Amino acid sequence: MGSDEAYNFVFKVVLIGESGVGKSNLLSRFTKNEFSHDSRTTIGVEFSTRTVKLNGLTIKAQIWDTAGLERYRAITSAYYRGAVGALLIYDISKHLTYESAERWLKELYDHADTHIVVMLVGNKSDLAAVRSVPTEDAKDFAEKNGLLFMETSALDSVNVEAAFNTVLAEIHKKVSSKEVTRGSINAVTLSQPNAPADDTQEKKACCKNM
Repeated sequence: MGSDEAYNFVFKVVLIGESGVGKSNLLSRFTKNEFSHDSRTTIGVEFSTRTVKLNGLTIKAQIWDTAGLERYRAITSAYYRGAVGALLIYDISKHLTYESAERWLKELYDHADTHIVVMLVGNKSDLAAVRSVPTEDAKDFAEKNGLLFMETSALDSVNVEAAFNTVLAEIHKKVSSKEVTRGSINAVTLSQPNAPADDTQEKKACCKNM
C-alpha cells in the first residue's frame, strides 16, 4: 500500500483552452490510456494522476482539467495555484480555438507562478484533412512566447506521452537548476498542493508586498 511514498516529486500540471478542444481526452489518454467518443462537457474541475519514470526519478504528475467555459471562470485562482506546468490546447481544425490562445496565456500568467512551464498543443492532428491552423503559425507563436510546442492526437494516441513527458522533463530541469530559487516552483512540487479555502490570506502572503 505504501507505493504512494515512492516518488521524488509531485508536479501539478493544468490543462487550459477552449471547450471542445479535447482536454479531457488528452487527460484520459495520458493517465488511463482511454479515449471517449462521447464528448460531454467537463463540469467544474477534475484531476487524474499518473506516475512516470524520468531520468531515473519517479515523478507523480497530477493533471488538472477544467471546463473551458466562461461561467466556470470563478475557479481560476485555486485551479492555477501550485501549478508548475500547463498545456494550452487548441483544435487544429478550429481556428477560433487557436485565436483564443493569447487570452488563455494572459490568464495563465495572471494566476500562475512566473516560472511555469507552458506547452502550446495543437490537438486533433488526426483531422489534418480539415486543418485550419498551419503548424508553422503555431510554432512561430510558441517561439515568440517562449512556449514548448507539439501537435497531438488523443484519438490516435499520437504525441500524447511525448507532450506530457516533455513538459514534466522541462519542469524537472527548472526545479533542479539554480534558475528557480527555493520557495518558488520547487516548494509546491515536493508535496501535494493544498488549496486553502481562504484565498485572501494566501494572496497577501504570496505577493511580495504588491
